[in-house]
Amino acid sequence: MSVKSAERVLRVFELLSRKPHGLTIKEISETLSFPQSSTSGLIGTLFREGYLSLDSSNTYKLGPKLIQVGSAAMESLDISSQGFPYLKRLMEDVQETIFMAVLSDQDLVYVAKIDNNRSIRTTAQPGGQKPLYCTGLGKAFLAFMPEQKRSAILNAVELLPITKQTITDKQQLKEQLRIFQQLGYSIDDEENEEGLFCLAAPVYGADYSIQAAISVAGPKERMKKQKDHIVEKLILTSKEISVSIGYKA
Repeated sequence: MSVKSAERVLRVFELLSRKPHGLTIKEISETLSFPQSSTSGLIGTLFREGYLSLDSSNTYKLGPKLIQVGSAAMESLDISSQGFPYLKRLMEDVQETIFMAVLSDQDLVYVAKIDNNRSIRTTAQPGGQKPLYCTGLGKAFLAFMPEQKRSAILNAVELLPITKQTITDKQQLKEQLRIFQQLGYSIDDEENEEGLFCLAAPVYGADYSIQAAISVAGPKERMKKQKDHIVEKLILTSKEISVSIGYKA
């Protein structure tokens, strides 16, 4: 397989990861500006190998073999496995859903989720991606990354309204991020999913840069009732995970 073909495979995977309901071969070729003839051959190969699945309406989706690949990749992320015992204890302390995410280009990727017995429904799942500007975890990255990197990301991104609460004004978002820097944690107040309130904090590595972010998420009213307790446990946990991967305060 040529390098060009390999690049096309990656573009197909990236496209279908954003289209959970699937796409036809024609839609894939048109979206990616690939010739339909070569796209058909490429999709056929990926389907036969189990990397894509096909439904009754002739739309292709990511296939079961990618679950194995993704699971292996997530297991190889030391920060996820290293942080798991701390995240589990955090869940037990606050009795809400716990997440960990890492940065991928200009999006965050969830690498861990720990539910509790009263967890609420959420679209966030391990392996999934979300924008930075409208999530607690994403805003933790934006608030605590270097200024130059933050400016580059904010200059390139369009702040689209995900809910009625989503901040779509860049100056307002920058002001909010400055506040989060002072607080040491970030907040998502129904900005990505209605009814969901999220508190997030950064995890630093040995080079003193942010390596991941962790969050506590739950129904807004329930979260706000124990906000101080959650913030205390959240920040303690983020510091413990940071130390465990080499950060020295």
